[in-house]
Parts: sequence; structure tokens; C-alpha cells
Amino acid sequence: MLQNSNMDLRAMADVIGQDAGLTAMLYKITRSAAFARRRAPQSIEQILALVGIRQAALLVQSYGLTTALEGKRPVLQQFWSRSGDIALLASLVAYERVSVCNIFPEQAYMAGIFHDCGVPVLMQRFPEYCKATGVDGSAGKWADVRDEDHAFKVDHCSIGYLLARHWRLPDFVADAILHHHELNRLSAQASRSMVAVLQLAIHIYSEERGLSNPEWPRIATGVLEELGLHPDDLNEFCDGVLDAFCGVQAE
Repeated sequence: MLQNSNMDLRAMADVIGQDAGLTAMLYKITRSAAFARRRAPQSIEQILALVGIRQAALLVQSYGLTTALEGKRPVLQQFWSRSGDIALLASLVAYERVSVCNIFPEQAYMAGIFHDCGVPVLMQRFPEYCKATGVDGSAGKWADVRDEDHAFKVDHCSIGYLLARHWRLPDFVADAILHHHELNRLSAQASRSMVAVLQLAIHIYSEERGLSNPEWPRIATGVLEELGLHPDDLNEFCDGVLDAFCGVQAE
């Protein structure tokens, strides 16, 4: 409908409403603190009006990706659960720092869903992927790009970038997906800001679950500088984001 320039709000709401999972996702996300309004949206039309049709389309694409690459294997279910949590945390981080980095919640949510989407593609392409890279979703262990490159001569960042281009995501989001482990090598402002949002979300996720995140000490200074956060304020900021996250999850 977007490609046909059909911007009929009611018609688009009717199409979205035919998918219960998609509708539930839109309600959950837009009722979170990242989309705070005096009154939560009561219909799909109100959701489209709240975030805008094209921005809502980004959320729809996020849902579409998870549907296209879902599977019944426990490790895939664990992967998408993690991606969904990081995406929601990223949207909350973006909401709090939008005046500094100009990254909007729906953009951050979409990037959070897509940032590691090359992983399930590699799982489908290479049956031995988990064994070769040491992936164990139940233990929160996910592959390092070096392990992927060594085993398969390709990594999830490159695959994720190709998927982002195929799904026609904004260029800065695709670049952030490609370089989300290389913050210090990014110079483009929007892509760098997006990676900073993602990495802080991953840090909060890891801390909350007691998981190892060896990347954080190397990039923490750059992330905080990009988001305009003082190191002394980090714990309080993370606690606030986590409180909002738990509130959404409890709904």
C-alpha cells in the first residue's frame, strides 16, 4: 500500500487488523513509555496517527521479519525473545535521548529487531552453525563475528545488512546493522548514534540477566559520549529504562 502511495488511514488499519499478532505488537509498543501520551491509542487508526504511517511501517517490517525467520527450534525462539527485548530497550533509550541523538523510538525498535537478524539466516543455511560457533541460547551465548568468519567465511552483520537493504530500511539503519560491533570506526552521525542506542540497550539487557558482555568496556566511553550521558549518571539512567521496560512487559 505504501509503494502504491495509498495513504488511506482507515484502509491501512483494516489490513493491519487482519493479523492478530501484528496488531498486538503495535498496541504493546505504542503504549510503552517510548510513545508516552496522556491517553494510550485505542485503535489501529489512532496508532497510525500517533506515530505516522511511514514510521508505523517500520514497526510492521520488524514484525514481518520475525515472522519470515521464525522457527520451532528452541534456539530460534530464544533468539527472537532476546531480539524483542533489546528492541524494546533500544526504543526506551531512544525516547530518553532523542533530543541529543535524533533517533526516534520506532527507528530504534526496528534496528533492535534487525541488528542480529543475520543469525537465524545463518542457522537456516548452515545446520552446524550453533555447534561450530558455540551458540547456546539457553545460556545467553551468541556467536562472535570472528567465529562466524572462521567457520563460514561470512558473518551475521553482513547478512543483516543485505536483509536491511532488501527490506528497504533507511540507509543509516542498514549501515548501523553492518557496523553495530564497530562503533569506534563509524563517522556518519546517524549510524553512529543508532549503534550507541543499540549497544546501551544490549548493555542493559546483559546486566539485567547477569550475562557476559565483553564488548562493553571497549565501547562504553564512545556510547556515553554519543548519547550525552555522564558516566556517573549511567546507573540511574539504566535503572529508569529498565523500570519502564518491566512496566511494558507486565502489561
